[in-house]
Parts: sequence; C-alpha cells; structure tokens
Amino acid sequence: MAVSISQALDIIYENTPVLNFEILPIENTLGRILREDCVATFDLPRFDNSAMDGYAIKCIDAGTTVTCSEIIYAGDDPKMILEEKSAIKIMTGAPLPGGCEAVVPVEDVTQDDTQITLPQNIKMYANLRRAGEDIKSGTVYLHEGDKITAYSIALLASQGITHIRVTRPVKIAVFGTGNELHPHFDKIEAHQLYNSNTPMFLARAKELGCEVVYIGSCDDTIDSLESSIQSALYADIILTSGGVSMGDKDFTKDAFKNMGATFYFEKVDIKPGKPTAFGILKNTVIVNLPGNPLASMVNYEIFVRAVIRKMSGSNACYHGLVKTIIKHEFATKGGKNTVLLGTFNGQSFAPLKVQMPGMISPLKKADGFILIHPDITTLHASQTVNMIPIKWDFCSNKKVDLFTH
Repeated sequence: MAVSISQALDIIYENTPVLNFEILPIENTLGRILREDCVATFDLPRFDNSAMDGYAIKCIDAGTTVTCSEIIYAGDDPKMILEEKSAIKIMTGAPLPGGCEAVVPVEDVTQDDTQITLPQNIKMYANLRRAGEDIKSGTVYLHEGDKITAYSIALLASQGITHIRVTRPVKIAVFGTGNELHPHFDKIEAHQLYNSNTPMFLARAKELGCEVVYIGSCDDTIDSLESSIQSALYADIILTSGGVSMGDKDFTKDAFKNMGATFYFEKVDIKPGKPTAFGILKNTVIVNLPGNPLASMVNYEIFVRAVIRKMSGSNACYHGLVKTIIKHEFATKGGKNTVLLGTFNGQSFAPLKVQMPGMISPLKKADGFILIHPDITTLHASQTVNMIPIKWDFCSNKKVDLFTH
C-alpha cells in the first residue's frame, strides 16, 4: 500500500539517523551543520566605542566653541576624562573617553586650529556603540543545528573561536541498475539508452554538500545487485534508480531484503514516481527511486533532500515554501497527488507545459515545483500556490502543509 507524501516524509524524519561530528577549524566548516551551541564569552562590542570619525563631546556644550587638543585612535586605551568646554577627536571603533556623552561627526563641526564649533542640536548618546549591544556575554549566538555560513564564521572569529564541532559530510553511494542502460562514456547502438540518472544523482549530491562515489552499473540479477550493495555499505546513503516497480527484472528491493534491509515504505502516492522506497540496511539508509529521469529527480528533491538534511543534524530539515501565484491558468488531469514543475520569476509560478516522467529537459528548466491534490483539475491565474524551490536551498525548522489547495 502506498503511503502519502506527508507520511513518507514523517517516516524519513523519524528513522533517519544523525551522523557523528568532527572538529574542524572554522575556515573549513562552510556549509556544515553546527553540533554545539556557541555561547559568547565576552560582550560584542567589548567596550563602548565611537560609531564614526568625529569628536567626543558633552551635550551641554552644544552650539558653543570648545577646545580640542587630543585624539583617540582605534586600538588605543584612553585614560583621559572628558571635561566641559573641551572635545577629543576620535576615530571609528576607538574606545570612548570617560565622560563622553555623544560623538559629533567631523563634517558637522567648524574647526579653527584647536578650536571647534559644535552644532546646536546634539542628541544624548548620539553615534555611540555600547558594549554588548551586538552580543551579550553568556548568550547563545549560534545554535546547534545551524548551517554554517560566511556570516557564522564572522561571529565565531569575533569571539576568538578557532575550532568547532560540525557534522561530518554525508557519504552517498550510487549504482545504476538495468541491462538496457549504458554509461555515457560508452558507444551505444541506435536501440540502446544512456544512463542519465546516475551522473545526475552524483552531481546533485555534490551540490548539496555530500561526498559521493559511483559504485558502477550492475546487471538485473539478484547476485549482481547484492554484490553492488555489499560494496556500498560503507556509505551513509545508498541511492538507486529503477528496478523497484513490477517488471520481470525488478529485483532491487528483493536484493536489499535478502541482505537484511528493513523497508519503511515501498510506494508513495505521488505522480510521477510512485515506486519509491525508503529503508535501512545495517547503518545505511536506502532510497530506491523510479527509473524515469523526471520522476526520479522530483522524488530526489522531495525525499532524498529530506534524508540529507535530517542526517546532517540540521534544525531546519523541513522543506521551506515560497508563497506565490500562478502566472496563467493551467489544467491538470487530477485523480492523483501530482507534482508540477515550473519556472519562478520572483513574482509568479508558471507550470511547464510539457513534463512527462521519462523526460530530462524539464529538470533544467524548472526553478521549483508545487504539490496538488487529486481533486484539483484547474489552477487559476493569480491563484496562491506553495512552491518548493529546486535551484536554491530553502528549508524550515517547522513542518508545514506542502500542498497547494
């Protein structure tokens, strides 16, 4: 019996193990998932400082002429105390002198040697940065499960952190099945086909930050399949396509089961891509996708990406949605839970006119897809839809209804 798309995702989230961590220099962690909370050991900024180049003053001196004979640079440790009728020139980021109530920008004063005339209206505490206004000591500034970005690394460096715990890369092994398919580097006859799924799976896994290996193609026999499975068991995920339907040579799931695999679902109520299976063999997650290229890659985006996110320990492992509108009216056959690929121009979603399960070209054209219920036969122009992006990573820490109603 086929499970629903939502049920399949729930099963994946519940049964996919989280990988162990490794400790790396922060410069080498871009794109990884953090496996510890990072707590500030000191305020940021560490001290009160100037927000711009200007003059440290007392507000009572606004509109008057004061004397300025000292200067504070960034990196200085000033000991002076600011008095009335005087100002101290100060550079951006420099520590404030004692008694400073505001900083007046250089361009707002009139200077004559050591005498400067201040503007009339000066707000108390203008252009001051307070210690801890960015990050307070003792607070968590990065959370376990966060994805490390360039800006995360900036935060870590600002706290003097050199190494952090992150999830190790997900290792994905792929092997092709089907005697009728040939590697793209072979010469084939007019009646034969190239295997486009395997290089597509490998490339997509690399785009998603995984380590990948191609096990090779195997024959449509139990022995050949079991041999390929055995050689791939070091991986965190084994990904196959084809051989999971009802054909005479569809032995893939049988081979996995013979070796002790447990399958949590073997069919999904989805069009295209119903023959999709998820299971575990020893410590390795198994995902069997359908052989048709478009069907397999759509299900890769829905299910395999969910496996990768959960396995990496991300606290945003759920699919994120972009709410947009349909560009023009579009008719569907209805009757099944359907995936519609389309383009997105930042304002509206346009379903691709032609998108059949065995096609390859729609995958390159699509920016994302929507899921629609069996009872929907027409999507009306300007109707609100929920798009799941393909061409950029957009995920959420909350599980939401993915369907367009």
